[in-house]
Amino acid sequence: MIAGLVLRDVHSDDLPILFEHQRDPVAIRMAGYRPRSLEAFREHWEKILRDPSVIKLAVIWNEEVAGNMVVFDVGENRAVGYWLGNTYWGKGIATSALAELLQRVLERPLFAYVAAHNVGSQRVLEKCGFVSLGGVDTPEGFDPLVGEELLMRLD
Repeated sequence: MIAGLVLRDVHSDDLPILFEHQRDPVAIRMAGYRPRSLEAFREHWEKILRDPSVIKLAVIWNEEVAGNMVVFDVGENRAVGYWLGNTYWGKGIATSALAELLQRVLERPLFAYVAAHNVGSQRVLEKCGFVSLGGVDTPEGFDPLVGEELLMRLD
């Protein structure tokens, strides 16, 4: 793990920072997801925080909340997702945090959905052993105007 990086449980105090991360126009374009209103965001995260089947970790870098990582059910599959504020991109934080998460979560296979144009996120997943299974139907929340989404798998 890179220096200054810690994964810990998401706290409700983290939500205002995570809300701002998901409102960033650059990140929205990269992820292909429309931002939620404050009310919808809080409702979504309160549900996540109450769900014991979801693994939810805050990514802390140099004592700042840089983003979050989650492992959750998509149908019969388990999937990993993450979102970092764009000021934390390109520093190896996502790759290191995902590698740490994968050491903690041993269940396989794990899946990830990523916008086909989001080469940076695809690269993070590939560095951690995920392989592309190709394009998939548009999942809920994905903006079809952005383009195709890829499904990736880690065995």
